[in-house]
Amino acid sequence: MALSVPAIMKTTAARLSALYLLLFAICAVALVFYMTSLSVRMLTAQTQETINDEVVGLARAYQRGGLPLLVRFVEQRSRQPGANLYLIADANGQILTGNVESLEPGVLGREGWTNKPFYYRRYGEAEIDRQRATGQGETQAQGEKGHNAIALVLRLPNQMIMLVGRDLGEPERFRDVVRRALMLALGMMGLGGILIWFFVGHAALKRIDSVSEASRRIMGGDLAGRLPVTGAGDEFDRLSENLNAMLARIAMLNEGLKQVSDNIAHDLKTPLTRLRNRAEATLSGKHRTGDYRAALEATIAESDHLIKTFNAILMISRLEAGYSAEHLTRVDLKAAVQDVVELYEPVAEEAGVRLLVDAEPPLAIDGNRELVGQALSNIIDNAIKYSIDSTSSPEVRVSLEHMDGRIRVVVADNGQGIPDDADRERVTERFVRLEKSRSQPGSGLGLALAKAIMKFHNGRLDLLPANPGLSVVMDFPERDGD
Repeated sequence: MALSVPAIMKTTAARLSALYLLLFAICAVALVFYMTSLSVRMLTAQTQETINDEVVGLARAYQRGGLPLLVRFVEQRSRQPGANLYLIADANGQILTGNVESLEPGVLGREGWTNKPFYYRRYGEAEIDRQRATGQGETQAQGEKGHNAIALVLRLPNQMIMLVGRDLGEPERFRDVVRRALMLALGMMGLGGILIWFFVGHAALKRIDSVSEASRRIMGGDLAGRLPVTGAGDEFDRLSENLNAMLARIAMLNEGLKQVSDNIAHDLKTPLTRLRNRAEATLSGKHRTGDYRAALEATIAESDHLIKTFNAILMISRLEAGYSAEHLTRVDLKAAVQDVVELYEPVAEEAGVRLLVDAEPPLAIDGNRELVGQALSNIIDNAIKYSIDSTSSPEVRVSLEHMDGRIRVVVADNGQGIPDDADRERVTERFVRLEKSRSQPGSGLGLALAKAIMKFHNGRLDLLPANPGLSVVMDFPERDGD
């Protein structure tokens, strides 16, 4: 997809590349100028030290032989290749000897080190510079400017002036080299920034475009579509994986909603039909007052069952959506198990089922006591219901265990159980009942609600074969701080 320059600069990749390029350029300029300044100061200090050594040597010559020996030393050193600047002038600043033909006005008027570099011209350089300036088209003023130097100006006892200096051509050449290196470095950095944007930023833009295209397909109705994952493990892949997990969660919730709608239409049709038929039968013909009362009581009971079913569906939906208005507190599992078992002891005794409990260790979790009790009640109710008439001595055992950092509540019966692994997985879905005749009371929501409650508590609900019977395990994480 072709993008204009303004559109490209609006992208995060281009802005980051420009910001990094600017940051690198600022740091490079600051570092180069610092190193240049430091190097120039070091060279200047070295130059001053060299000049001081020269002055000491000339002072010794002056002490030994006076002005004639000093002039002879100056003339001798002025002729050496690469010599420093030497100059002896009278009290009025008229140059008497040395290798300096002219210099910037005012230099000889102040004793000591020169405040700033000054320009000068050696003997024989004026004509050469004029010819060079004429050949290159420079102005006469530029050709006469000469070289820069620093110097130490001394006034002799006879009021004559001596200047000892050193040319600054080497520091200036070093500064020019650094300036050229800086320009080259900035150019390379600019080129590198463009290449980084092209190879890295452009690739990032392509991946963003692919994510946008996949998002448009998903919004268009392709709920099975997923965002592309390259396998590089970078932030784009992590973002795509998280969004794919979110999409999978949404798809699962939508599928669950569809199943709920289908199951409601299928499983609630029968009780609603019974309600209508009962009301129609009651209204037709002549009946006694007791018949009307019995019909109304049966209608109320059927309505209570429907309300209970709808409440269970709403509770499952809330838990699966990760929302609950209840606060998690410390739940004593031993007390919760004993309370539920005590509640179901009369039911088990009436059904002829032995209900045993083994909850000796005092264990606790972080959770909601009412939800845990609801899940355990559903499981025990199912165990009692489906162990009747399965054996000569039906039995349900509830135990509390602590092992490997997990807390487990196990409800095991000795009934027929669920031999098929697929059925054990499917029975925890909404409205699923393995009993084909559906002679037993229930809506098929008990284990689905228990599974949702366990997921809400960061635990899991496992259905295992008990040989004989079925073992339902409520597996909780250990409470923090225990």
